[in-house]
Amino acid sequence: MKPKLIQQVQQAQSFLEERGFIKPEIGIVLGTGLGELVDAVHIKKEAHYTTIPHFPTATVEFHQGKLIYGELGGKTVVVMQGRFHLYEGYTPEEVTFPVRVMHALGIKRLLVSNASGALNLDFKKGEMMLINDHINLQGSSPLAFKGVDQMGDRFVDLNTPYDPEMSAALLSIASELRIKLHQGVYVGVRGPELETKAEYRYLRLIGADAVGMSTVPEIIVANHLRLPVAAVSVLTDECDPDNLAPVDISDIIASAKKAEPQMVELFKILIERLSL
Repeated sequence: MKPKLIQQVQQAQSFLEERGFIKPEIGIVLGTGLGELVDAVHIKKEAHYTTIPHFPTATVEFHQGKLIYGELGGKTVVVMQGRFHLYEGYTPEEVTFPVRVMHALGIKRLLVSNASGALNLDFKKGEMMLINDHINLQGSSPLAFKGVDQMGDRFVDLNTPYDPEMSAALLSIASELRIKLHQGVYVGVRGPELETKAEYRYLRLIGADAVGMSTVPEIIVANHLRLPVAAVSVLTDECDPDNLAPVDISDIIASAKKAEPQMVELFKILIERLSL
């Protein structure tokens, strides 16, 4: 008997295929304040999350909640305009459900973006960081459910969770464009509250360069699906515990918007150059 999740993925897949979401090559997950990439897509089809079977509904006011299908950089893409978070009350399986659906539709690569806080004091607000590793402090795994072994290996090896080829290409493109792209370790926390000074010190001590409330579940599931993935953080605030100022979410959104055009350019050129 198929696990319930397999049936739900197939139902969502059929719904989208019937509406023209045919064999996308690349999936893209857009983070908080980072929806502008959609403007560069030649859009062919759209589906609101509320209409797709078993899709969660984005509850965060600055997340659009649409799945976009179209062309970017000569490739067929499917874009999540708005993602889901554990802090919204969703389970890890619900948060990562769209990744499984995009994979079922046929994507061969996954690109992920997020807005995060800079823990590394050499990183500044408005810059970007290529994620080359992560620490999961979200207290859960999207693979911890009965029947997961029918969808892939239960004990997924995360020795190299981020695809070296795509990551190297992003660094090369950033160098060509003279865009500052740091590399570092992303730590995923549950949220939604921001961290205390003591927590920032702890996160730095364990080796994290940036902190956010997303991404890690999607990366784990991409690896479960053997789907090559790369991820970029837009650094929206500086988490220096010795010089910490109050942060407003509107400031985080504004910082993400300021850096967003560079992230869009990186993703566009990468997609153009990818061999599938």
